[in-house]
Amino acid sequence: MGSFLRGVLLGVLATASLMGVALYALRGVLPMILPGPLPDIPEDRPSEATESTKALREKILSELPFSQRQDFEFAQRNFIASLEDPKITGANGELVFDLDSYSFLGKDAPDTVNPSLWRQAQLITRHGLFQVHDRIYQVRGFDVSNATFILTDAGYVVVDPLTTAETARAALGLVRKHVGDRPVVAVIYSHSHVDHFGGVTGVTSEEEVRAGRVRIIAPETFLEHAVSENILVGVAMARRARFQFGTTLPRSPEGELTSGLGPGIPRGSITLIAPTETISKTGQELQIGGVTFSFQVTPGTEAPAEMNFYLPQFRVLFMAENANATMHNLLPARGSLVRDAKAWADYLTESIRLFADRSDVVFAAHGIPRWGTDVLKDFLVKQRDAYKFLHDQTVRLMNAGLTGTEIAENLRLPDPLAREWFNRGYYGTMSHNSKAVYQRYMGWYDANPASLEPLPPVAAATHYVEAIGGAQAVLSRAQSAVRAGEYRWASMLLNHLVFADPDNRAARELLADVYTQLGYRTEAGTWRNIYLTGAQELRHGVLALPLQRLSMDLVRATPTSMMLDFAAVRLNPERAAGKRIVLNIRLSDTNERHLITVQNSVLVHEKDVTDDTADATVTMERNDLLQTLLAGVPVGLKTATGAIRREGSTDAYAKLVELIDPLDPNFPIVTP
Repeated sequence: MGSFLRGVLLGVLATASLMGVALYALRGVLPMILPGPLPDIPEDRPSEATESTKALREKILSELPFSQRQDFEFAQRNFIASLEDPKITGANGELVFDLDSYSFLGKDAPDTVNPSLWRQAQLITRHGLFQVHDRIYQVRGFDVSNATFILTDAGYVVVDPLTTAETARAALGLVRKHVGDRPVVAVIYSHSHVDHFGGVTGVTSEEEVRAGRVRIIAPETFLEHAVSENILVGVAMARRARFQFGTTLPRSPEGELTSGLGPGIPRGSITLIAPTETISKTGQELQIGGVTFSFQVTPGTEAPAEMNFYLPQFRVLFMAENANATMHNLLPARGSLVRDAKAWADYLTESIRLFADRSDVVFAAHGIPRWGTDVLKDFLVKQRDAYKFLHDQTVRLMNAGLTGTEIAENLRLPDPLAREWFNRGYYGTMSHNSKAVYQRYMGWYDANPASLEPLPPVAAATHYVEAIGGAQAVLSRAQSAVRAGEYRWASMLLNHLVFADPDNRAARELLADVYTQLGYRTEAGTWRNIYLTGAQELRHGVLALPLQRLSMDLVRATPTSMMLDFAAVRLNPERAAGKRIVLNIRLSDTNERHLITVQNSVLVHEKDVTDDTADATVTMERNDLLQTLLAGVPVGLKTATGAIRREGSTDAYAKLVELIDPLDPNFPIVTP
């Protein structure tokens, strides 16, 4: 996400309607997790900051250059207008995003927020329409990401149309009101995270694209990565993303305070229109309405498919999500494959060489633009150097024998880099990222034999509590650590006690208080959300979140083979033990053939393969396969209506479906 998004946000299908018409997906189906309608959330009396937390706040205020105000000038430069009604709503009047939800940021940082994070939140939540260049406009603060509108002779080119159709539609409406009611002639997806394509039908339609009136441009392999990044582990990622984005927290000085990369994630409709053109190499150019776009492809940086572009006529550089107003993450807290810090730095070096001296403005998919050749070059160089230092010094210390945890504890950016606000760890941190570099090269094992096969959390916790002298002794030691302001040590002690005795209310309450103080202290928006969500769940248990409707665009775009992969990772080995099932699956509407074999508690599927000795041949439409195999619609309902037709064994397909585990998006994290 960002990336998200990054980011984000396909743990694929859950319940369907009895008529089998509508498909539904669990929250977190994609890299970026949409909050959706939330249940009633218990309100806690806000905890106060302790004296130790207040002292840290004063230390931060004295050490960082808060007197520098250039970022605030850039964030407000060329402001045109925002929405008169701050509430963006959906078709049925449901709230999608409230622009005023961060209005409490208009004062000095309270004791309950790291003042550096407060400053960042003030910058990234400024909402409205801004002019970046004579013919370039951005809508910021409507979503976790920015939407950009480039005025060409033919109409608007929309770059990264936000996460949802509702927020994108509101952004386009604001542009048309204040800049001109012109058509959209092209949409550019800078990369494959949902907050950069999910709102596309808010700015155009399938009909416009099919008619050739709108071009959809994306980096090569965009579609594959847009629909595949989180399919197999989407449920686990969705659950963890609640922590990363604080989706169940109140938005307040004691609660969620952005992700550090952009405002909170909107509710709404995720959509997708497939690209009509792809960019495959650096230097590739396109002409759109008389404007030249020169692209730089950067695969494997912030996203698997990503690209920057340069506008030579305007001397303007767009950096996608490769250069941000924060240090980005190399490993999202929600989980993902580790990103390549070296490649990221190397592509920034290429960007600097190709474009920096020829640019007057740089802008990106998150954060604020920067004006002036010297300013933007300094920004790009120092962002590059931060990622390069992170990579190189982590590897140096790794080769000196330090483990990932030891490296994270010792590694700090040099002062000239660390004092730049755009290198601060609001979204990714030096600690988290250095461990990611270690993981990329070395994996989870630190070479110490004691780490080779450690006890699982509950067993280890039980032994630790016993060794320390029992629950009361652990609680007493933790209380002493809290009084001394040693919150990290207190959290380790109390975490063992909670896992050894999850019903120990005193331990849960004290650990929740400790997580709250750690949340108040941290500079990272992601870490704040993680700590405060942990505290919330210790106090109130896991909130059971409802299902969220998934855009059919995404379902259609996902290859059937990927859906069958998702079925394979949900096969229950105990129920499948001793069973052998061989099925020919024919999808009549998509003209697909898949052979599914279950044996040895393993599901294997092969495309364009048929077995004449199969138990049965089952014919249906693709949606019927998805609904019955993955979403829990009874097979009997479909066979009774003739939607599923069988040759051979009449119950073989039903037996297969019985082996697929249901999904649980509400599993515990801070308790066993």
